[in-house]
Amino acid sequence: MSTSSTTDHPYAAPEGVLIGHLTPGTAAWDEARAGLTITATEIAAVVGLSPWMSRFTLWHKKAGLPTPPFEMNPAIEWGNRLEDTVAQKWEDEHPGQLAAPAGTWQHRDRQWQRATPDRLIYPQPAGEFEVPEQAEALLEVKTSPMGDDWGPDGADDGVPIWYRCQAMWQMDTLGLRRTHFAVLISGHDYREYTVDYDEDDAQALRTAAEEFLDEVRAGHRPPIDGATDTYQTIRVQPDGLEDRDVEIGFGLVCRWDDAYEAMAKASADLTQIRGEVLDAIGNGKRAVCEGRRIAYRTVRDGKTYSLNPYQQKAA
Repeated sequence: MSTSSTTDHPYAAPEGVLIGHLTPGTAAWDEARAGLTITATEIAAVVGLSPWMSRFTLWHKKAGLPTPPFEMNPAIEWGNRLEDTVAQKWEDEHPGQLAAPAGTWQHRDRQWQRATPDRLIYPQPAGEFEVPEQAEALLEVKTSPMGDDWGPDGADDGVPIWYRCQAMWQMDTLGLRRTHFAVLISGHDYREYTVDYDEDDAQALRTAAEEFLDEVRAGHRPPIDGATDTYQTIRVQPDGLEDRDVEIGFGLVCRWDDAYEAMAKASADLTQIRGEVLDAIGNGKRAVCEGRRIAYRTVRDGKTYSLNPYQQKAA
């Protein structure tokens, strides 16, 4: 895997070294993200803030142990398909600035610190064949089906915390000080946000990442948590099946029994509450309370097809 310095690559960043413009899913892409490195999409998992990957799963990945395979879903597919379109919308809204594909980068001094921003922002060159100057900022392009995690357009705190971690890590890796977000919600609601570099936040993330990598080297596995992907990671650890009994602790058995009893009761309670909410909605679409959206109803052939909760932001 070759690298190039900031001095011999025209699209330079103050602290970053370009590894290359790598295609996701290729061997070179996997190599750039493998081993004892932390990427921008992983840093939120390191600090326990990722909605997609637990610290437990990331530890296994970095330790070279089995983890569930990546599975493409419609949200990811359409996010990839729409990235260029949303990036072009940002350019249209900001004349004089060019948002170019960024490639994969590592920090000049901390080679384990990696990032693959969506776009680097440069001043628009005056002539067709002029090379842009050093990058001025980053652009992250996101799509969201509902937008519940995002604040009002332009809000200072409008970016979900896990994406803020990603942006902070990318800025710290490349040495840039501002990240713009271009977000398309529900296929038609376009919003923009800005996250500025914060040295204290960046230092906290670096410290957490270094401690995490030390735990991987020492073989100190994180405790099992309640994340779904943690359970899926545990599922792929055994290899084969031996016809034998395994004795487990009495305390674990008590928790097993208690959890299943609680689940049965919670299931009945939830079914009752869902019925009451659906009855209250009637032929309406949404259940709201003092401006807060609680649930929404979908319909097929005139009848209720599903009742879905709105995802609530953490307090």
